[in-house]
Amino acid sequence: MAQLLDHRDGPRDECGVFGIYAPGHDVARLSYFALYALQHRGQESAGIATAPQGGPILAVREQGLVSQVFDDHMLRSLPGDMAIGHVRYSTTGSSEWENAQPIVRDDGRSLALAHNGNLINAVELHTELRGRDVPFRSTSDSEIIAALLSTHPAERIEDALTETLPRLHGAFSTVVMTDECVVAFRDPHGLRPLSIGRVVAPDGSTDGYCVASETCAFDLIGAEHVRDVEPGEVVTLSERGLESFPVMPDRRRAFCVFEYIYFARPDSRMNGTVLQVARAKMGEILWEEAPVDADVVIPIPDSGNAAARGLARAAGLPQDDGFIKNRYVARTFIQPGQELRRNGLRLKFNPLPEVVEGKRLIVVDDSIVRGNTMPGIVKMLRDSGAAEIHVRISSPPIKHPCHYGIDMSTREEMVAHNRTVDEICTEIGADSLHYLSLAGVYKAVGSGRGEHCDACFSGDYPLEHSESAGGKHSLELPLVRA
Repeated sequence: MAQLLDHRDGPRDECGVFGIYAPGHDVARLSYFALYALQHRGQESAGIATAPQGGPILAVREQGLVSQVFDDHMLRSLPGDMAIGHVRYSTTGSSEWENAQPIVRDDGRSLALAHNGNLINAVELHTELRGRDVPFRSTSDSEIIAALLSTHPAERIEDALTETLPRLHGAFSTVVMTDECVVAFRDPHGLRPLSIGRVVAPDGSTDGYCVASETCAFDLIGAEHVRDVEPGEVVTLSERGLESFPVMPDRRRAFCVFEYIYFARPDSRMNGTVLQVARAKMGEILWEEAPVDADVVIPIPDSGNAAARGLARAAGLPQDDGFIKNRYVARTFIQPGQELRRNGLRLKFNPLPEVVEGKRLIVVDDSIVRGNTMPGIVKMLRDSGAAEIHVRISSPPIKHPCHYGIDMSTREEMVAHNRTVDEICTEIGADSLHYLSLAGVYKAVGSGRGEHCDACFSGDYPLEHSESAGGKHSLELPLVRA
């Protein structure tokens, strides 16, 4: 899928995974709608693999949005009792068809795999597998997990996982489908999310189980949220129902705090927290931390909506739409040309002078990473007659790259790297700027730092050797074909 211009200044989305075991149901269609709900987590490629009990595994994966990759005819060509699915944004491995998922391998054990996360020891494991003459068809670290499991001599997938998972270092919320079952597992720190749902029959009984990166996927297909997959836990969905066993328990929990702020859909629930509520609370705390004389609160749509509502409520100020957002800008294949390029930001955001003219504005967004977009937004508001512009960000300054499955650029590309808040304020052209404190984030989500990873803000990486592992580009793996 070609994109026109990238005006989003936040981190690149990561990936979304889904798995289901529900004989008698149209599992391909259920997977399609679950992936549709998870589309925000990755827009580069989409894929679904299905299998009847006993196999074989069938898979379709292509570059593009879920609605572009699949149609009704294609879904009917994917029968089965179980399925897994994936939407992707590349963190390790380039944006090519070969890196689309689910990955299907048959090196002794036939399986399909979909992965959200990043392995920080990918190069080491890849080198070992190449030394065993194991072929690869992609440059993604996800295929390393698939290759380790597919080539493992154990008869049961559960036994292969017991020996393989302790060798994986990094973030991995993963679903695997064999010809017998769907298996889901999380890394022992629980860096990326993964939840369990129950497929409900018309009489209210259990008709199967499913897993997904976010609970919003369950809502769309009519499944009930049961609980989260625990860090270090493996769950199996099969004819025996839902089974669970711990592989790597009792590690320091490090759930990505940025999921609360940015990545997950506001209607998802994570660790017992409804994200829409938490994000509104972040806005309330923003006002407590940095009140200012103002006339109206406006969000940067849609990322700043919830925090703006919370801030406006706490401040007793009206909230209005200062911008109209074009929600289809990323779907055009036509480049704007030099004549229109200087107005590129208006392709996505168009200010409303009738709302902002002569007003003292509080402009709310959830993050600033590279600082490419906010100066243009501030200038558009100035040109539309805003009297004052006070920018409020519902996260702390992002100063460090993520090594666990999110593309946040390098330190040198980050606007907060080696700059004070006052210097950033001057650079974006605002009258004032305030970032939510890290303490404010944890107050809003209702849990402490000891259960989360906040390395992108603090530089405190919970896993050893994270810094030496490098970022997205240094983990690009050589292609070794069969």
